[in-house]
Amino acid sequence: MASRYGKKAGSKVEKAMHERKAGTLRSGRSGKKVKSRKQAIAIGLSEARRAGGKVPSRGKKSSSRSRKKK
Repeated sequence: MASRYGKKAGSKVEKAMHERKAGTLRSGRSGKKVKSRKQAIAIGLSEARRAGGKVPSRGKKSSSRSRKKK
């Protein structure tokens, strides 16, 4: 069975985690310091996607309208 993530994805996530630990990882436009582990992983995967690494797609985002229906 094939792995879901490639080597590039793993190395980018690892780099992002080290930056977070050092306190130098910053998020997108706002440039705020990243404190969350999950956010650091998301940034690493996003960088791997842009670099052409083997990373699964994000999946469908559900709209607020569909969530509010009862």
